[in-house]
Amino acid sequence: MGSLTRTAYSFLLKELVTGLWLTLRSMFRPKYTINYPYEKGPLSPRFRGEHALRRYANGEERCIACKLCEAICPAQAITIEAEPREDGSRRTTRYDIDMTKCIYCGYCQEACPVDAIVEGPNYEFATETREELYYNKEKLLANGERWEAEIAKNIELDAPYR
Repeated sequence: MGSLTRTAYSFLLKELVTGLWLTLRSMFRPKYTINYPYEKGPLSPRFRGEHALRRYANGEERCIACKLCEAICPAQAITIEAEPREDGSRRTTRYDIDMTKCIYCGYCQEACPVDAIVEGPNYEFATETREELYYNKEKLLANGERWEAEIAKNIELDAPYR
C-alpha cells in the first residue's frame, strides 16, 4: 500500500465512494438554476425594484405633495416641489429621485398615505450613463402606467400584512 496506512486508505476510499454517490444522486434531480434572460424566477409581492408614481383610475396623480417620502428618505434621494391648485389641493410640480443615491429601503413607499410612490417589480433597469438614473416626474409616471397591473396586484396581496 505504499506510505498510506490501512486506516488512511479505507478513509480515502470511503470519501471517494461517498462523493461518487452524491454526484450520481444529484445528477438526476431537477436543476436549481434557471436560464435567466429567458426565464425569470418568482418575485415576492414585497420586492422593491424600480420606483413608480401611480395614478387613480380617473387619471389623476395620486401624489398629494405631503413630502413625507422626501422627509423620511435616509439617502436624501427624493426632491419634491409643489404648488396649490385652484380647488385648494396641492399637487407636485417636480418629483425627482436620484437612483444613484437610493438604497431601496422602501421607506418612501411605507410613508406615503395614498400609495402614490411605490417600488415596483422591475429589477432590470441598467443604464449606460448616470444621467439616465435621475428619474423625473414624467419617467416615474410612465413607470407607474407600465407596471400598474402588477403593482396593484402586489399591494392587494400584501394588504393583510400592512
